[in-house]
Amino acid sequence: MDYKMLLSPAKIGNLELKNRVVMAPMCMGFGQFNGKVTPTMEDYYVERAKGGVGLIITEITRVNDMTGASSFGQLALSHDYQIEPLKRMVDRVHSYGTKIMVELHHPGRQNLGLMIGTVPLSAVCDKLMGSAYAKLLTGAVIPPGRKLQDNDIVPRVIAPSKCEKSKMAESVNRGISKAGVKHLVNQFVSGAVRAKKAGCDGVELHAAHGYLIQQFLSPNTNKRHDEYGGSLENRMRFLLEIIDGIRLACGSDFPILVRLSVDEMYDKIGEKGKGYNLEEGLKMAKILSDRKIDAIDVSSACYDTFNYWLEPTTFTPGWRKYLAAEVKKVVDIPVLAANLIRSPEQAEKQLEEGTQDFVSLGRPLIADPHWVEKVEQGKENTIKRCICCLYCFESMEENAYKYTHGKCSVNPFIGRESQILDRNGRGDKVVIIGAGVSGLTAAELLSKRGFDVTVLEKEAQPGGQINLAKMPPNKEKLAWCVEDLITNAKIAGAEIEYYTTALKSRIEQYSPKYVICATGANAVFPNAFKGDNVCTVTEILNGTVKLENKNVAVIGSGMTGLETSELLCAQGNKVTIVEMADAIAPGAYFQHVDDAIPKLKAADTTFLTSSKLVKINPNGIEIENTKSGATSNIAADFVVLSMGCRPDTSLYDELINTKDRDYKVYKIGDCVKVGRIANATESAYQLAIKLNR
Repeated sequence: MDYKMLLSPAKIGNLELKNRVVMAPMCMGFGQFNGKVTPTMEDYYVERAKGGVGLIITEITRVNDMTGASSFGQLALSHDYQIEPLKRMVDRVHSYGTKIMVELHHPGRQNLGLMIGTVPLSAVCDKLMGSAYAKLLTGAVIPPGRKLQDNDIVPRVIAPSKCEKSKMAESVNRGISKAGVKHLVNQFVSGAVRAKKAGCDGVELHAAHGYLIQQFLSPNTNKRHDEYGGSLENRMRFLLEIIDGIRLACGSDFPILVRLSVDEMYDKIGEKGKGYNLEEGLKMAKILSDRKIDAIDVSSACYDTFNYWLEPTTFTPGWRKYLAAEVKKVVDIPVLAANLIRSPEQAEKQLEEGTQDFVSLGRPLIADPHWVEKVEQGKENTIKRCICCLYCFESMEENAYKYTHGKCSVNPFIGRESQILDRNGRGDKVVIIGAGVSGLTAAELLSKRGFDVTVLEKEAQPGGQINLAKMPPNKEKLAWCVEDLITNAKIAGAEIEYYTTALKSRIEQYSPKYVICATGANAVFPNAFKGDNVCTVTEILNGTVKLENKNVAVIGSGMTGLETSELLCAQGNKVTIVEMADAIAPGAYFQHVDDAIPKLKAADTTFLTSSKLVKINPNGIEIENTKSGATSNIAADFVVLSMGCRPDTSLYDELINTKDRDYKVYKIGDCVKVGRIANATESAYQLAIKLNR
């Protein structure tokens, strides 16, 4: 396909970009307490510049250390000492013909009370104590601090006015004074000045996703009675004063972008009338255009409506392109938008349709930093596609208090951009058992290193556990990671044999130097519960057991249980979910839960928590309340067990115990420990880089 629009140069203000692909801002936690660019952060952004992107907009960049720090590993432009490290990164990015801007940000009520005032102290302590302080902070300070936070025994975060807690941050907030507003305006302006001194090509103001600037825009969080609250004109005053201040300080030729949530999306979660909708968002866009900013970066939602700006797997690519299209109708400046774009074909089409002027890619460029380069070279089939699994954000959030960074399920090189694979395979033979994610990841990496790789797969197709995970409604994207691994592994030289049972005798025919067991895991099925009306989720997902118009009890409410329940509901069954814990989906990431639960409720699913399965009868189940000890019977035609999986180590155990073998045996992925896709790729990566070392 010819990508004439996507790869064509275009301007934002007087800034010319070599193509229309923009790396959207997304914080991954590569920074340090003092807000300076780190070598890891620098390599991360430079790798995307190498990959051909036209413009990079960096992650959320704080302008205030006391109330405005969102993470210990966040980029900052709150001090002059942060300019020089940023300039080094900017210069390297520019060397590849890529432009770069920073996204200026303040979290407002989306901050955590735990963070208030801690970053300046942390920067000092880190300088004095080095890595010892990070260990002290993450191991001894943060855990009790979070307990204090849960009890509101921490400083209150700021907001335009006192308002309800955020559904995610859940921090008690206080309204900011008028003097405080003016001070913050000056801090945003100072941040822009520092960005210009560092050689940045412009700034983006983060007025989206429920952060402070958007909190001023929204009547839900802005209940002020002065010139900064009330009417739309007043609610926009904070943002417009920042824009005017940057223009005055940096000049009219210094590009200013605004990332704007044009619809808070409260109607999507059943809270219609709350916040502002698209109609008012378009008015904001028109005012910004008339103010002569240089471009609008269209987005949507806030933290309360999280899934409508950082979408889970089930969302359809391009589902919100209508937002950008509507903005285009009312502005006369360029429009950037993400729109869950997952292919160059989709990107080109949306540009041709006039939906937007530039394509913003966030997670896709995390998954594959060379996305643009591959399109330019006609190798778009080798792109590692983002599967929208949310692990990037989940891991970043999880690691934010550990002073480490986010990761990616399909790209194990995140944070390792400077790593070069040793090409010392020397043609040594490697046999990999299993063509799931871990096996195929190992196959690709080892083939690239120069090993002679053969993968043996007992089934007719690759995928392993992914072939089950993709079966619930709208989970098809999960299969992309397998498709992309197959493509790249074969190009690298790996051979894959299907319908092949990996017997010891068969393996030894290849005279391998290394055998890698990627044999996955099997669903837990206690003997006590076996019967004609019982199966595991595996049989439902692979189609071995097909149920229609039945009353089905699903035992276990982990994400596998919830997603299998979605499939059962879609097949016309009435589902009861039984969970031992006191809450549904214990330990699951909130976005996935928030995505699944409304659909299950709409299908009239029954949820029974604090309930232990005691016995399965021909006509149902007997459960015991874990708190009261009371037992009860639940009618059910069929019972589906979602009790987790155990590693399948049978082949590994046989091979490792073989006497006088002349090959080494390893295990990776679920065969070691049952986990998610990211665990499988990481396990394969760790093994693949160490062979022959």
